[in-house]
Amino acid sequence: MKKVRSNIEKRRLVGVSVITLLSTISLLFFGFISPGKDKTTFGFVLNNEWVIIKEWVIASATGAKIFSLIAVVASIIAVLAFRANRKIVIPAAIATFGILMSFITWVASGKFIPFTGLLQGALLLAVPLIFGSMSGLICERSGVINIAIEGQLLASAFVSGVVASLTHKTIWGLIAAPIAGAAISFLLATFAIKFSVDQVILGFVLNVLVIGLTDFLYKKLLVPYQSTWNTAPTFGHIELPILAKIPVLGPIFFSQSIVVYLMFAIVATITFALFKTKWGLRTRAIGEHPTAADTVGIDVNKLRFKNVMIAGLIAGVGGAYYTVGSVGAFGKEMTAGAGFIALAALIFGKWSPIGAVFAALLFGFADNLQSTLTIIGVSIPSEFMLMVPYIATIIAVTGLVGRVRAPAADGVPYLRGGAH
Repeated sequence: MKKVRSNIEKRRLVGVSVITLLSTISLLFFGFISPGKDKTTFGFVLNNEWVIIKEWVIASATGAKIFSLIAVVASIIAVLAFRANRKIVIPAAIATFGILMSFITWVASGKFIPFTGLLQGALLLAVPLIFGSMSGLICERSGVINIAIEGQLLASAFVSGVVASLTHKTIWGLIAAPIAGAAISFLLATFAIKFSVDQVILGFVLNVLVIGLTDFLYKKLLVPYQSTWNTAPTFGHIELPILAKIPVLGPIFFSQSIVVYLMFAIVATITFALFKTKWGLRTRAIGEHPTAADTVGIDVNKLRFKNVMIAGLIAGVGGAYYTVGSVGAFGKEMTAGAGFIALAALIFGKWSPIGAVFAALLFGFADNLQSTLTIIGVSIPSEFMLMVPYIATIIAVTGLVGRVRAPAADGVPYLRGGAH
């Protein structure tokens, strides 16, 4: 136990050291060595929301110094908290924010950054990641590794687009998508739980199966008969009265499609159910110690099978976002690895619903930031921005956010009355 605790402390020390180093480099480089020579403009009005501040214009060098100093101070607080054996998540998050804002202020010198639009785009790009991470969360909390999130998202996007195209009704596409996700989950649950097939290999096989099948149908059916099979309508935005008028927050959270509102409801439901209900207690029990759960009368494999199916339904709604929730038409391999990024968000979030959501939002923000910088003409290669969330994940795994541990029985088949 002492050795495990020592290893955790070493990882936390590495995390604190990294964030402190990055804060210092940010202050030295963005603030002094290569300061911006112009002004950066941040825009805060997107639609017709109430206006408190329309634009904020700040000298790039000054802004970079201010945000970097915030990062450095937060890093020092994190170091002191570490030495006092206290939680360092909040100061580390503030330091990360300071580093990021310092970089944006410096790199966008002489440019206009639509800050509210940047955050809104980050949320939209994070939607399928959040659905995928919630699917993985329920599976892994139950003791089943779900590598097949990519396949669930892709199959659901395909079915949703096709059904909505044929019926000309977005609602039917939204209803069909969870069924497709559950179908992939049925295969995962059957082979992983009933036949004890290696869950990691099984997940990759299911992903390859779905990619191959959707690619074939796309070429043979959706491309030649696009007007019939691949022209799905999409959901419009629903503005919530008054709430949609709130500056900054209104356009981001309260002027969205029904799929996004479903995401809010699903995350809230999972968070409550996992920690406040009997189902949640049993789910966590079969993921941590299935033998003990079995001795108190819980049918471990039956509950695992049920939870994997629920996870498929949730991932299915995320798949629908790609078609009826945004662009309408299905594209070849349009999920582009989102299932694997959702898994990274799940790990970054320490297998908790809220943690996974924040991690997914970080991925979405980094993705949208690189797109925004490309559009406004910043000369930094977009590949560097795409590296940001993965670097953040590595930092998290080193222990910056505390101990990162999967459920103890994750990926271990359970044989009633025998070894597991």
